[in-house]
Amino acid sequence: MTKLTLISSAIFSVLCSHSALAATVNGKVTDEKNQPIENATIHVHGKSQSVKTNKLGEFAIELDASGQLHISKDNYSDSRITVTESSNNIAIALKPTSIETVVVFASALHKSSLEMISPVNVLSGDELRNKSKPTLGETLKGLPGVNASYFGPVSSSPIIRGLDGPRVKIMQNGLDSSDASRIGPDHATSSDSLAAEQIEVLRGPSTLLYGSGAIGGVVNVVDNRIPTSNIDELTGAVEYSHDSVSNANTYAAKLETGYNNFNFHFDGTKRSGDDYQTPRFNQLHEDGDVESKDSVENTFIDSETVNFGTSYVGEHLTVGFSYGKIKTDYGIPGHEHDHGHEHDHAADGDAHSDEAHEETPVFAQLEQDRWQGLLSYALHNNWIETINLRLGYTDYLHSEIENGEIGTTFKNKTTEARLNIEHKLADWHGMVGYHYSDSDYDANGEEAFTPASVTTTNALYLLEEREFGDVTIELGARVEDYKIKSQIAAHQHSHDDTQTSNAEVLAYTKSFTNLSASMGAIWQYTPGYSMAMSLSHSERAPLSAELLSNGLHIATGTYELGLGYHIEDGEAHFEPENIKQETSTNIDLGFRRFSGDFGYSVNFFYNDIKNFYFQENTGLVFDEEHGLEAADNGHDHGVAVYQFTSKDAELYGLEFDAHYKVNASTLVKVFGDSTRAKLKQDDENLPRVPANKLGSELQYNLGNWQFALTGTHYFSQTDITAYETKTDGYTLFDAQANYQLDLGNLDTQLYINVDNITDELGFVHSSFIKDTAPLPGRNFRFGIRGYF
Repeated sequence: MTKLTLISSAIFSVLCSHSALAATVNGKVTDEKNQPIENATIHVHGKSQSVKTNKLGEFAIELDASGQLHISKDNYSDSRITVTESSNNIAIALKPTSIETVVVFASALHKSSLEMISPVNVLSGDELRNKSKPTLGETLKGLPGVNASYFGPVSSSPIIRGLDGPRVKIMQNGLDSSDASRIGPDHATSSDSLAAEQIEVLRGPSTLLYGSGAIGGVVNVVDNRIPTSNIDELTGAVEYSHDSVSNANTYAAKLETGYNNFNFHFDGTKRSGDDYQTPRFNQLHEDGDVESKDSVENTFIDSETVNFGTSYVGEHLTVGFSYGKIKTDYGIPGHEHDHGHEHDHAADGDAHSDEAHEETPVFAQLEQDRWQGLLSYALHNNWIETINLRLGYTDYLHSEIENGEIGTTFKNKTTEARLNIEHKLADWHGMVGYHYSDSDYDANGEEAFTPASVTTTNALYLLEEREFGDVTIELGARVEDYKIKSQIAAHQHSHDDTQTSNAEVLAYTKSFTNLSASMGAIWQYTPGYSMAMSLSHSERAPLSAELLSNGLHIATGTYELGLGYHIEDGEAHFEPENIKQETSTNIDLGFRRFSGDFGYSVNFFYNDIKNFYFQENTGLVFDEEHGLEAADNGHDHGVAVYQFTSKDAELYGLEFDAHYKVNASTLVKVFGDSTRAKLKQDDENLPRVPANKLGSELQYNLGNWQFALTGTHYFSQTDITAYETKTDGYTLFDAQANYQLDLGNLDTQLYINVDNITDELGFVHSSFIKDTAPLPGRNFRFGIRGYF
């Protein structure tokens, strides 16, 4: 209550101090040759207000207090200039850049991609539309330092610098996606890349704003479902595409309009596809039989999304909300159950007896309802600039269907709030914030290997920056109270079902205090060149799956046990003692050049992690008859038992991209990454670490045509654990061709993409099912998109 009173008092005092007079500031934006730049964006820092320059590079913008103008334009470096109400006839010259500059939504301080201390990649515009795939993992896997978990093309999550799961935060407009993709690799992310305006991938210190556990990075999907700028006319877009490799059809549409400061948004997507085709490969079955296949069964998708949003954007106040609905059915490859035991009494010779023993494909039904709200007020006070509140509520349901019936259901209801106060104190510019999250997770059915739990976090964070000439420093800190509650069976008995069902139930509650801090600097040592360095320290408490798992996870073919269990005499006892937080210390060093015809970005990183949580093979197996026992017991049936454990680990590597503009129509890019991940004590490798990659891209423009050819080589992965097999390397070639149609006010593009031109057989080392689900074969994707 005291906090609310202080905030209210601050708002009241600054409201009373506003000038009632507004002044018009005029200016002109030109390039280095003094030629006018059309359609440059002029934005008043801390407000939603922005204007565009005309054909002469001129602009006029209303200003009611001293502030800062942010001037941006594609292929030019951003410019920031301090203005007052008496400023007029401002001349601004923008310098061309060899790297596209994009304002990073998740940076919190309105920074462009070139101004960020932390390494960042942004996909937006035509590049995003050309590379967009049904899943985030497949859309982003070509970026340096980013790979995909790949549980088939419809369930694939991003891996950043060798880390995935809870160490990579998936967000939508700065709020958690709140799906079950962090629980298991077979659960698809609910974020839709097809409707995104841009997708941001962040690493390093800035990620602590969004959670102490995001030591791998943050993926933020940005859309315009709550418009933050006034829309003066009806605009929209439609798109249709077809993929030959899975006979998939995708339809997408977007409409936006506004009137008198009120704005409205609608977008919808429908996608349906069959099992995808692959180059011919041999699949080894458990009985020793080898089957030759040219497709991956049970990889269909049928998905629909629809989103509505509205907002009011005033001079100081922005308020809005949105609602989104996702319904997706998708097959889960390698996820079959043998239901033959249900038909033991079938008569000998019955024509249906063989069918009774066939493995039945399992598919998932995903439904999500998501509400988001935004309240932002630009104070333009001398010390408080904006107060921004984002609210979210997500109702997520994931059911796995077996023989037409629901086998297992996962539910997650999440409430989230994020309050940011952007301020300027003397020469420091920064943000202080509060973050609240409550996640109510439940699972029921055969595969409910993680018990129901409620996880609540309350966090305060601070991010400050200051310029010292050509050097900008950034300091950040976060303190987070993390609490998890659950009902736990005291024992998991080895073979007595009666004892198991009557096992004592314990009410378990555990709290952690996670502390994180970061410091970094970027030095523009020469115009067009910069060097960035950052040091971050973060603490992470275990998720419910890491701490409380106890059951058969059929998708991965393993029996999973959490950190809280102790195995003794064939029984798993819940004894959660000495559970320590995962503690990460990360160093990042980056070099960038972004002027002239040649540009590059090179990042080196080292991550020292104490108490790293990972799944380790216990040497035991589990089956329903004998429970937990040694793997060499002579029984043919049973699945390996993996338990989460914690040991000290280190990860290090590099990522880079470079490009050279040969002439006005030709651009060449080179990119790649390398990650090494191992335990410190015995130098053992961590499991499922992505292979290194190296790629190149050629872009060529000819009139209304745009062409691109990309080749990416994934090296063989031989740094494996004792329970893995090595993965051979492979090379993928992809091509794109776009043609711009001239249809008056309708901006139309015809396009065709050819993925995996050579029909190369490739297996993804980071996949749990790499041997049964290789990458898709040659795919022709053609489509048309139009904008009005």
